[in-house]
Amino acid sequence: MPKLPIQYQFLDLSDYGRPLAIRIAQALLNTSLTPIHVTLGFVLSGLLAIYCILNQFYVGAVFFLVLKSILDAADGELARLKNKPSYTGRFLDSVSDIILNLLIVMSIWYVTNGSVWLAILAFLGLELQGTLYNYYYAILRNLHQGDTTSRIFETKTPKAYSGEEQKHVNLLFRLYQIFYGGFDRIIYALDRNASTAKNIPKWLMTAVSTFGLGFQLLLIGLMLVVGLDVYILPFFLGYSIFILVFIGLRRLINQENSLP
Repeated sequence: MPKLPIQYQFLDLSDYGRPLAIRIAQALLNTSLTPIHVTLGFVLSGLLAIYCILNQFYVGAVFFLVLKSILDAADGELARLKNKPSYTGRFLDSVSDIILNLLIVMSIWYVTNGSVWLAILAFLGLELQGTLYNYYYAILRNLHQGDTTSRIFETKTPKAYSGEEQKHVNLLFRLYQIFYGGFDRIIYALDRNASTAKNIPKWLMTAVSTFGLGFQLLLIGLMLVVGLDVYILPFFLGYSIFILVFIGLRRLINQENSLP
């Protein structure tokens, strides 16, 4: 089951690893491995990428960053193939992502000997970018009967699916709120009417997909390889201005569509 019905799918620049992720999920379908195992695999890949960055082995870093993105897609694909949606997996995925993102940013700060405040601001910018992308994507999924494990508003602890324990969902949801609650509230305050929008065009979603974690990690890896490591943190901080640009475009489009 795809995240969106085919007629509503868009070119997702952050999802370049999906074809390989589907193959991995298909290969694991009839095995005892679960989506949680695949999630742990992308955590390991992320940690290896961080090790490579700290040792300035940037070719290895880009390899493990891309592998991490592929496995990040494969866990969800495997859950859909096995028809075993899981809030445990959904929140474990998100919590793992933000911890790895922070470690990646701090490892770049360490090897470039830059300002720690720049690193903190760049991390906040990265997370706000990703939150806007996920916000719009969740709206599309709910509007068009797509995958529903990601909700538009993550404010209430969900009821565990069959096969998972409620206590695990409760714990991971609390961690999710600690890590992401502030980012969710900021993006919602900036674009609170997006959830009722009737039209988020494909071209806009493609543009917003540059905020997706897969694209962010790919860009970080490529900048490391070509010797632009000192520009990574300033770039992602500056690119955050497009949060306001994309929100402004989304509002303009729906204002136009609301005219008689």
